[in-house]
Amino acid sequence: MSDTAVVAQTPSKARVFLRRLITTVILWTVILAALFSSNRLISDGVFILIMIFLATAGLAEFYGLVERRNLVCFKWCGLFGGVLLMVGTFLHLTGHLGIYDSPSRANDFETGFLILFVLGLCVRQFVSRSNTAGILAISTTLFGLMYVPWLLNFIQKINFFPGVDGRFYVLYFVLVTKFSDTGAYAVGSLIGRHKMIPRISPGKTWEGLGGAIFLSTVASLVFAHFFGDKMAGMNWRHAMVLGVLLGSTAVVGDLIESLFKREAGVKDSGGLFPGIGGILDLLDSLLFNAPIMYLYLRHILTHP
Repeated sequence: MSDTAVVAQTPSKARVFLRRLITTVILWTVILAALFSSNRLISDGVFILIMIFLATAGLAEFYGLVERRNLVCFKWCGLFGGVLLMVGTFLHLTGHLGIYDSPSRANDFETGFLILFVLGLCVRQFVSRSNTAGILAISTTLFGLMYVPWLLNFIQKINFFPGVDGRFYVLYFVLVTKFSDTGAYAVGSLIGRHKMIPRISPGKTWEGLGGAIFLSTVASLVFAHFFGDKMAGMNWRHAMVLGVLLGSTAVVGDLIESLFKREAGVKDSGGLFPGIGGILDLLDSLLFNAPIMYLYLRHILTHP
């Protein structure tokens, strides 16, 4: 095949960007439409099913990267643990276990769960007859659980935060984060010249970081202007701070996943979504923004 044919088959940056934008819009429209359904059974049921799917699929992709790196992990223990963690937090937050009016209850559950999970991994290593890399297997399995399901769980904690309509905070932080992704990609593609960390992600530029922060801050201010009355404590000052904060950490989250993919020798974590890649490629910027949004909501926006 000639070099001309290869170039012809390579999609332009504009086409890749359009694919990513369309896929992202369709996917999050479905998720948020279910989230804002007036039927509680539908909104809660679809929400937890989507969360379980994202957590298990993303965790499976992470363990796939680990295996491509020729490292060991207890994949099925991690996946099973991820489902239990998501469901257990959901049951705590929705009152199915009796007490749900304090965020600390779910946090205490997660702490206890992680302790038991580590103990379970140690027992799993005890009965292993072939694996001699117990420290490595336990470490990679635990990190995967914390990197995907545990961080995703903060979205649940935002959604079911007591005393507020958490759905608007979920919508807010997802939109601000995705506008950061859009700003980074668009500005970086158009005028990006100065590489940030080329050994990890050759496409990331300082100009793209500026575009990410600018567009996420604009999106934050616009959302707060129109929906601030539905978000306790929100004003233009908090919107400005969160816009800059979430825009910056979204880029860092993207770089973290790029580090894992680079070590595994792959371009995308999977091929589930056209123009985006896998679940981790969709979630990378959201994973660390979820706990930041939760902590800001709990300790600043709703703090008396």
